[in-house]
Amino acid sequence: MEQKNYITSLCSIKNGIVSLDGVSGFSDKSIDGVDFIKAAYKEYQLSYPKFYKMDNLCKLAFVASELLLKNNPLTKKYASQDIAIVIANSASSLEIDTEHQRTISDKNNYFPSPSVFVYTLPNILIGEIAIRNSIKGENSFFIFDKFDAEFMSSYINSILDSSKAKCCITGWIELYENKYEAFLYTVEQQEGTLKTEHTAQELKKLYNH
Repeated sequence: MEQKNYITSLCSIKNGIVSLDGVSGFSDKSIDGVDFIKAAYKEYQLSYPKFYKMDNLCKLAFVASELLLKNNPLTKKYASQDIAIVIANSASSLEIDTEHQRTISDKNNYFPSPSVFVYTLPNILIGEIAIRNSIKGENSFFIFDKFDAEFMSSYINSILDSSKAKCCITGWIELYENKYEAFLYTVEQQEGTLKTEHTAQELKKLYNH
């Protein structure tokens, strides 16, 4: 019998709205861009001293993952090595890359910052999620022009079907030029409250909702 995998929880952050499993929560469209991420962090009373040291892409990933895992605590259900993390976006870490470039472009005003440079790889956000939650499983970061439901469903299902992991935190985390979007969800081999199979068709419906 073919193994089925299921989308078991979902966190979306975009256009001034946070939603969990399709239900809108905190919203404030008067707060511009990345300031909304900080506002959501405060609204949900999240607490992590390192948050304000992160670049904005990691801040977005952190808030989305915190809300997702509070809603569906994978780390209490699975061993750390059985949880995979797979994230994608289109801009990579371009926002912080640009900031770093400004610090090194002028030889007469050369002031590179280690605290900026450390975030000049997009997979650093996976590391932040993994460290925060003591996750030690498979992880990958991909760059696409846009969210690719076919690839994500196929790739994540292959990880679970081959027993490389028993569950996965996955989705799309994009932030560039004060525009942001998080579409982060969990996949498990058992049906959750969303009762949604992890297929490209179902992913497209949820992403475009």
